[in-house]
This record gives sequence, C-alpha cells and structure tokens, in this order.
Amino acid sequence: QVQLVESGGGLVQAGGSLRLSCAASGSILGINAMGWYRQAPGNQRELVATITSSGSTNYADSVKGRFTISRDNAKNTVYLQMNMLKPEDTAVYYCNAHLIEVGSIGWYEYWGQGTQVTVSS
Repeated sequence: QVQLVESGGGLVQAGGSLRLSCAASGSILGINAMGWYRQAPGNQRELVATITSSGSTNYADSVKGRFTISRDNAKNTVYLQMNMLKPEDTAVYYCNAHLIEVGSIGWYEYWGQGTQVTVSS
C-alpha cells in the first residue's frame, strides 16, 4: 500500500516562509515526477510545482521566484520551500507522485491527504 504523507503546513504572516515535505512509502519500484498542487475554497485544484526524477522543475507563474521544489530520491521525498508568502497562497496543499509499485505493470498517480497553509495579512 503506497502512501504519501505531507507535513509542514500551518499559519504564517504575509512575507513569511514555510517548508512542506512529502514522503512516499510502501512497495515502490520507481518514482517519476513528483509535485505539489493546491486548492483554495471555491477554486479548482491547481499546479504549484513539479520535479522530475532527474531534477527538472516546472512552476506556476504565480509562485515563480518565491517557491522552490526539490526532492531526495533516496528518501522518496519531495519538498516545497515557500518564501515571501502572500494571503492568496492560502490553500490546502497536496503532494502528488507518478510511480510504479512492486509487482505492478503500470505507472499511476498517487495523492497525499493535503496540508493546510494559511497566510494572514
């Protein structure tokens, strides 16, 4: 059973920083891309940042220059360093991984349970 467990969310003032972590565990044969998405109340889930197994990154325009995604392949963990946070960054942040389980014949997407990030003005 594969699980993605996020941590690091919380309440911060505008201009502050938070670091999110997401660890994938279980019978994992390999992980391709990992990423972070977010969903604010009344909005659709949107991409924040992704990173491939080789380290190529992609960011939403709204977070470029403020957020940094990274990963530790040995630990099956992805991070999101969020600096210069704004009230509009308030949302539930979800971890995502495209991976293949031991014994599986296909690659599938998995999601974490989400972690709340609240930025006060």
